[in-house]
Amino acid sequence: MKKSKFIVLEGLDCSGKTTICQILKLLLHNMGIKKILTVREPGSTKIAEKIRNIIKYPNSNEIIHKKTNLLLIYAARIQLIENIIRPSLKKNIWIISDRYDLSSYAYQGGGFKIKKNIIQKLQQMTLKPLIPDLTIYLDVLPKNSIQRSIMRNKEDKIEKNSLNFFNRTRNIYLKLIAQNYHSIKIDANLKSNIVQNDVINKFKKWFQYVY
Repeated sequence: MKKSKFIVLEGLDCSGKTTICQILKLLLHNMGIKKILTVREPGSTKIAEKIRNIIKYPNSNEIIHKKTNLLLIYAARIQLIENIIRPSLKKNIWIISDRYDLSSYAYQGGGFKIKKNIIQKLQQMTLKPLIPDLTIYLDVLPKNSIQRSIMRNKEDKIEKNSLNFFNRTRNIYLKLIAQNYHSIKIDANLKSNIVQNDVINKFKKWFQYVY
């Protein structure tokens, strides 16, 4: 029996993460991995989903402070890790997650300019550590991310930020991915079928290398 793995999809909004999560789940199933669970951040537990709605679709005029946003993200992450991810991995269930800790460094650290040491302290306090076996970063230009969000006509609170916000976010992503040996970078600016084939080919190579 193959030991379960923790796989994470990262990238700006509308980079194709949700679609790739489902493609990887089907691919793994065809490779003989039958116990697979897909999750998303923030979310995937009842409490975490409520936190997600507060962050993405606030229904009041009260401004959510950037540090409050960060703490809410980690509160939802703890719920997901302790109630779903850790127990599932112990049961040899593979986890595919739409976002994880890298998003906090990119969005809250880069976009919202929260100091890195604050995020690191939260990470050390909450993750104990839980490091992904593989991170797939779907790199999309901020202008393309914004354009796709507008076309989707369903922008949330985060997606309504400025181009400079997303430039800062992407720059942090690129820096961290370059330092991460357990990661795959994908050009997500191309046509969806090209992006998907690139992910599949590189994922298969990773899978063969791991096993």
